[in-house]
Amino acid sequence: MESEVKYYNALAVRARGDEEAFTEMYRHFFPRVYNFIYARMKDVDAADDVVSTTFMKVYENLDRYNPTKAAFSTWLFRIASNSMVDYFRRTQNCVEVEWDETFDPPAPEYQAPEAQALDKEGKAEILKALDKLNERERRIVELKYFSDMGNKEIAEVLEISANNVGVVLHGALKKLRKILGEE
Repeated sequence: MESEVKYYNALAVRARGDEEAFTEMYRHFFPRVYNFIYARMKDVDAADDVVSTTFMKVYENLDRYNPTKAAFSTWLFRIASNSMVDYFRRTQNCVEVEWDETFDPPAPEYQAPEAQALDKEGKAEILKALDKLNERERRIVELKYFSDMGNKEIAEVLEISANNVGVVLHGALKKLRKILGEE
């Protein structure tokens, strides 16, 4: 994990003048950033806009990234979080956002249609249950499971301790299990 962080930190520095390096970073981080943003926004078009804005800001400000201050992923997810806040301020949609029914991530090809339908229903139920968590709990769960980040990375993004991330995550998962009727 640490070697991966070092690799992407160095790649970010190299990407300042190397399009191929930037493309490699984009391909690696796009799914994590998209999942994080979509989980929060619940709308494909809005998520697409915010992801585009995020990567445009990254590209335009890459010379400001300092690997001695934070991991590239930390810097990237702060930009993504700020881009979402900017979007919500601009559109004033932060009160209640309906799920976009057109979003249908492809199921693995080996799944039968019945399993695909159950999988889709389960994901929608989990995403709706996330709305019942408070803002801090929701962001930590989204970063952990939609962006595949470790507690240390999440702590850096949210500027809290890794221990606090673990405590909040534990409580949030317990709440989610209760909401979903699994306890």
